[in-house]
Amino acid sequence: MSGWLLVPALIVGVYLIGVVEEWSATGRLAPGAPLLRGLAQLGRESLVPRQPDRLLFETAPVLLLLAALLAASVLPLAPGLIAVDLATGALFVNAALAYVMVALVMAGWAPDAAYALVGGWRFLGQLVAYSMLIVMPITAVAMRAQSLATTQIVSSQESLWNAATQPLGFLLFWLAAMALAFIPPFDLPNAPGDLAGGVFAEYTGVRLAILRLGRSVLVLTLACSVVVFFLGGWLGPVLPAWSWTALKTLGVASVMLCIGRFVPRVSPDALLAWAWKLGIPLALVNILWVGVILLMVQR
Repeated sequence: MSGWLLVPALIVGVYLIGVVEEWSATGRLAPGAPLLRGLAQLGRESLVPRQPDRLLFETAPVLLLLAALLAASVLPLAPGLIAVDLATGALFVNAALAYVMVALVMAGWAPDAAYALVGGWRFLGQLVAYSMLIVMPITAVAMRAQSLATTQIVSSQESLWNAATQPLGFLLFWLAAMALAFIPPFDLPNAPGDLAGGVFAEYTGVRLAILRLGRSVLVLTLACSVVVFFLGGWLGPVLPAWSWTALKTLGVASVMLCIGRFVPRVSPDALLAWAWKLGIPLALVNILWVGVILLMVQR
């Protein structure tokens, strides 16, 4: 039953993400904009390029949406309010998010178009670099909780959130999450300025609507991941547990969508250099830090 309760929560969350993204991009608060834009997109003709890889072209939008939904399925809103409570839920999140890269590479390759192909391969290069910045902070979080279950990770933060005990891991995970959701300034796969839409350029109509829906669900999932792993999940006073997760997730997503608009877009080379030369060594330092703290506490 709890799994079905998550469906309306997901729908409302995606709608609010659309409202916040519209506000961050235009400066106008238009509550009806996501619905109107979605209906308009569904009413447009779905064009197909001349020589596409038809199987990959049709599969990519659906795969992006499914990857985001699978990752969300193991993230709890409250005690007992989780679709699938896996003992290895933290690793499952990372495994599911790996298919985001597969979906975008497929979307870039399938249309047989230059801009889309460049966007897809850009994202592949990014993910190889910063996927470690997703899994390594999760490893440190699981070390403190002594469990890979997402519910146990939330419970382990009852005394102090992981964002306070692991600020370095929190920062790295946050930036990697923004890059995985290709939120500005990390929007290299669909950079409007130089790729004219990139991996989204050749999609129209229903297919483009599914791609945009998948990306919105991905932003929501990654914001919820930040909350579950570092911001105490459902923990909080007075309000119901699920409302704390919802408020924190909406807050994280809003900050993600807004702050990038004021920062110049990062070039592909700079992003790769940051991830390999700085990000990964700092993630290793974070794991070492957590290990030392755990040894001191056990003694």
